Amino acid sequence: MRRLPPQKVEQNLADLVDLAPHLTDDLVSGIDTPLRTQRCPKTGRDYLLSDYNRDGDSYRSPWSNEFDPPIADSNLVPNPKLRKIEIAANDAFDTYRELYFEGGVSSVYMWELEDQFAAAVMIKKVNDETAKVKGSWDSIHVFEVHDKGRSAHYKLTSTIMLYMVTSNQKLGSMNLSGSLTRQAEQDFPIDDANSHVANIGRMVEDMEIKMRNGLHEIYFGKTKDISNDLRSVNSLADAKKQAMIQAELVGKLMERHR
Repeated sequence: MRRLPPQKVEQNLADLVDLAPHLTDDLVSGIDTPLRTQRCPKTGRDYLLSDYNRDGDSYRSPWSNEFDPPIADSNLVPNPKLRKIEIAANDAFDTYRELYFEGGVSSVYMWELEDQFAAAVMIKKVNDETAKVKGSWDSIHVFEVHDKGRSAHYKLTSTIMLYMVTSNQKLGSMNLSGSLTRQAEQDFPIDDANSHVANIGRMVEDMEIKMRNGLHEIYFGKTKDISNDLRSVNSLADAKKQAMIQAELVGKLMERHR
């Protein structure tokens, strides 16, 4: 699935579920799909939908902490202490998203685990429909945080899905898409609960820079190398002339060594 275009993941996932319905839970939980957005009816702000804020058919807004459609009781609502960290993280990553991506939507969700907690940081940026190149960036960063008292251990799993589509008469059609998953673990000191926000933010920033550079090298660099091998900037006549000169030089060098 990771080698298939991200914009077709949902359709491919649906086809797999139809073929193997007994594996539905494993497929849905194990395959990352492009993020979808929804507007919070209480605050009017957009947020991202995922399994990390879903309870049945309802999704929890990180801005209002309420489910839409409303549900009576849910175990996915964080406790007051964790909710305070979640609010601070959403405000921090809203600024991060605006500075790095100049638009898009971000959401942070946190939930309790046994003697620790987990967090999901998600960012989505879609190119404007009027842009010459259409594309989308989806990044999902999932943390497991183990509090050790004066320090905490952070285990991060990051997935980035990227696709770019362009089409014009001169260049033709081109679809550049793919996904990348990386993991990292690190320990950081903590002074108070807000230290988690700074530590998570530092790891997300470092990971996104590394993965962005990796995507640039893997997809853009390889595509450029292939294009340069397939297409010559010089004309065919110049190429033949250069080949003749090379053959003549080789011949003279061979005669000199006889």
